[in-house]
Amino acid sequence: MLGLVIGICLTLVAAFGQFDRLAESAAVVESAAADGASVAEPSVAGSVPAGDESPWRDWSSQAIAPLKVGAVREAPEPQRLPGGHTQVFEDGAFLVAYYGTAQTSALGVLGERSPAANMPRLMREARKFRRPGTRIQPVFELIVTVADAYPGRDGDFNHDIPRRYVQQFIEAAHKHGALLTLDIQPGRSTFPNVAKRWEWALRDPWVGLALDPEWRMGRREVPGQVIGSVSAAEINATSAWLASLTKREGLPQKVFMLHQFRTDMIRDLHRVAPRSALALVQHVDGFGPPGAKLGTYHTVARPQRFTMGFKLFYDEDRPRMSATGVLRVRPRVRFVSFQ
Repeated sequence: MLGLVIGICLTLVAAFGQFDRLAESAAVVESAAADGASVAEPSVAGSVPAGDESPWRDWSSQAIAPLKVGAVREAPEPQRLPGGHTQVFEDGAFLVAYYGTAQTSALGVLGERSPAANMPRLMREARKFRRPGTRIQPVFELIVTVADAYPGRDGDFNHDIPRRYVQQFIEAAHKHGALLTLDIQPGRSTFPNVAKRWEWALRDPWVGLALDPEWRMGRREVPGQVIGSVSAAEINATSAWLASLTKREGLPQKVFMLHQFRTDMIRDLHRVAPRSALALVQHVDGFGPPGAKLGTYHTVARPQRFTMGFKLFYDEDRPRMSATGVLRVRPRVRFVSFQ
């Protein structure tokens, strides 16, 4: 009988030892996640580590040794952009984007096909802008909050696309070495309020933000009936929040883009604040023949404050400017999107 009791006691001691080790390992995982552990991401554009099909590191499959008493855990590797960069326009980057929303072509070319099916066509366009000393960076610019001509349940004249579509684009971006920029059309809401609804996606190191003031309505205005506008103060409130998120999460620099085709769309543009954590882009969206587009561009562009962007329309631009024509534009363009 005494031998049986001793055996049971030894079994219980061993079991509790296993529980202690499991708890210690779980604590390490939880600490690593809280510190913003880096995701598994391509080391060069268009590639993923062998055997890793997900853009996110699966911590449950990692063997994590418990820390010894007094040991100091190494800081996680800093998160980086495609190709290992930390700044958006680093190393001569020239960004080329497809613009639109998911599941419909009504708002742009990006919605005509799945993210993966868009990549070959996007890359064909992007390669036309390659020149010596230039690094081409593909971008998905996805409208995630769409302005509506009706108030909706909450009366703010906008709606969000389903989260699963945004997640599909995040995963495709990581698979193909692309950036993703979330475009928001706030209707009667404000840019900070709408941007914060997408915080979960903006925590990804490759996801940036674009504001479209055309769709920022006043209290009595309806999207599609008037051209909207926004103040520099509201832009600064949005960029301050995003810069804080970027720094807090240890993320690389993010695209922060302002769409504009009229000077009155952004009030007090000269007061828009620079943010080191954000690459500020002024994206000029005028459509039509080259002469009209360039007239809009030269009227609106403020290259002393922003990196310049330029939009090309497949349908509305007749004739559409060539890549060579865009590269000749001054002030110099470094972000082109196709709609």
